[in-house]
Order: sequence, then structure tokens, then C-alpha cells
Amino acid sequence: MESYILDWLNLLLRWAHVVTAIAWIGSSFYFVFLDSSLTPPEDEDLKKQGVSGELWAVHGGGFYHPVKFAVKPPQLPKHLHWFYWESYSTWLTGFALFTVSYLWSAGTYLIDKSKMDWAPWQAVTVAILFLVVFWLLYDLICRLYGQRKNGDAIVGALVLLLVCVASWLACHWFAGRAAFLLVGAMLATSMSANVAHWIIPGQRKVVAAIKAGAPVDPIHGIRGKQRSVHNTYFTLPVLFAMLSGHYSFTYTHPQNWLVLIAMMFAGAAIRQFFVMRHGFKLGRNANPWPYAAVGVAVIVAMIVWLAPEPVKTPPVAADAAETSTGGAIAYATLQPILAQRCYLCHGAQVQMKNVRLDSAASVKIHAQAIYQQVVVSKIMPMNNTTGISEAERMLIKQWFETGAKTD
Repeated sequence: MESYILDWLNLLLRWAHVVTAIAWIGSSFYFVFLDSSLTPPEDEDLKKQGVSGELWAVHGGGFYHPVKFAVKPPQLPKHLHWFYWESYSTWLTGFALFTVSYLWSAGTYLIDKSKMDWAPWQAVTVAILFLVVFWLLYDLICRLYGQRKNGDAIVGALVLLLVCVASWLACHWFAGRAAFLLVGAMLATSMSANVAHWIIPGQRKVVAAIKAGAPVDPIHGIRGKQRSVHNTYFTLPVLFAMLSGHYSFTYTHPQNWLVLIAMMFAGAAIRQFFVMRHGFKLGRNANPWPYAAVGVAVIVAMIVWLAPEPVKTPPVAADAAETSTGGAIAYATLQPILAQRCYLCHGAQVQMKNVRLDSAASVKIHAQAIYQQVVVSKIMPMNNTTGISEAERMLIKQWFETGAKTD
């Protein structure tokens, strides 16, 4: 029953997380586009009001005319919309999903004993510290170097180094799938923390100053804009880290930390292309195509590097002599492997994902899934906790491809 409830929580939280993430990322992408596409106002009245840029757009059968005030508008409107719940809701649902999917069952999903043989509470503690410590170090870098001359370049280089170190540590301390997700959660936490600790507080100070009739310090807008730009570059790396869990050829590679860093770098480069593209169309920037080219080149290099070698069938145990003739594998030969490698999580005592494999009837129902998870993606057994051998995987492969008989 616990597994069933966790599955429902996983489904509902994932649904909510995706919806809120779409809202947050969509609004973030829109405002980055808007800032890059604004043109100086032509109307004299807009100029007198302090408008620094405007954009005419058509969408959904209507025309829109957003304008941007350089520091403050002449007066605050009665209704002012704040963009922060998209961020907070995304983080809250994401952390809840991470808790249900990984922290709750840390011994199964978070820990790979071949890397670090620690207790579940230790793994959970270190995973949470990843989120906190990265944000503190990233924030410190921004505070120390963000306002200096060439500060953006210095901050970018140091944050890249910090991400590389964190990725290496995560992939050497945690199970590969969990490590990729943890690095994505680490970056996403910093994105939401930027909103909570810098962007929104700065905006509140500006609004308070306008209401009080006091001068507005432009530093709040500068800092908020800087953190917002950082967030947009984090977005594609975060999305890759989150989605990679469905593609085991990424996180199961021996050098999975290099795969993670390379793919996140490619995402950031491609995002840079889109950020600069709008300004290029207005004649403000050089053609940003090299950024896109670099990103695509890195992805192509990863595709070539990760390409699997042709599988050579290894020798198998004597009691599986049927494999030497290429004949069908009997269920009596398959069953001891399932008992030793699969019953721990899919037997009478525990049924992870509501799957039982301790009867011929159940194995027949789940034959396709067994083949996909054990042979193709090699996700199961999770982190190979039960020590299945390559020979046993090949025996399961032959069993499936010769009819998956269970009688």
C-alpha cells in the first residue's frame, strides 16, 4: 500500500511541478525576450513619462504595447502584478517530488554502495547540503564580484567552476540518476533563491521608495536584473538534468560527470544564442550563431562518445547451456535469476511500483518491462544493488527474444 500511495504522490507532484515550471520558465523566457526586443519610444508623451523602451506585438487576435520605465513610472498603478509564485510553487513542488522519489527511499534510489557506503540519513543530509552550500557559495561569488569591472565574466567563470566541482562530487557520491537530478535541483534552488532573496526584495524596496516619495536607488534594479539573467542561463541545464533520468545511457556512463557538465554547458551556450538573437535582429549585437554552433557541436560530440559498442555475448554459467545453442530459454532457467536479483524489491514482501515477479503469471505480464529495464536501459536492478551479471542480462535477453516462455 505504501508503494501505491507513493506512486500517486509522485504522479500528482510531478504533474503540479511540470505545470508550475512551465509557468515560471515561460514568463522568464518572455521577459528576457522583451528586454532584448525593446526599442526606444517614438511617442513624445512616453519619453516624458520616463519610458526607456517599448514593443508592439500581436497575439491571440489582439495587439499589445508593453513599455518599460528605466527606473520608476510616474505613479504606481492600482493593480501591480508580481512574478514570484511561479518560482516558489515550482521549487516547493520540485522539492516535494524529490523527497518522495529519492529522499524517502534513499537506500534504494540515492545510494550506490559501490561509490559511498553510507547510511540513508547521511545520504539525505549531504543531498540537502548540496542545495544549501551551492547557493551560499554562488551568492558569495555574486556579492564579491558582481559589481566589479568585468564582473559578469568573473562571476560566470567562477560559477562554471563551482558547477563542475559540484557535478564531480555528486556523480562520485551518489547513484548516477540521483546525481544528475541533484545537480539540477541544486541549480533550480539557486534560481528560486535569487527570486526570494534578491529580485523580489529589491522590487519591494523600489515600490516602497516610490510610495514614500523618496529617490529610487537603481542598484536594486541592476542586482535584480543580474540574478534574472543568471536564472535564464541556468534554465536549459536544469531541464537537461531533470529529463536525463529517463535516459540511462547518460548517467550510467563511467564518466557521467563529464557527460553532465558537457550537456549543461551545451544548454547554456544555446540559451545564450537565443538571448542575443533578439538584440541581433535589432542591430545591437553581432550574429550569435557561434554560441548555437558550439552547443550543437558539444551535443554531437556526446552522441558520438556515448554510442554503445556492439554487444558481444559473454560466456554464461553451465546451467544455462541452452544459450550456447541459441535456443529458447526455459522459465526454470530464468526463475533462479529473478529470485536472486529481483525478488528483493518485486517479491512477496515488497512490490515496488506494484510489480511482482515471483510467479510465472506475473513474469509473463511484465515480460516487456523486464526486457526494457534489465537488458536495454539496464536501470534495473536499481544501482545494481543485487549484483546482476552481464551474463545474466544476456540470458534474460535471449529468453525474451525467443518467446519469453513461462510454461
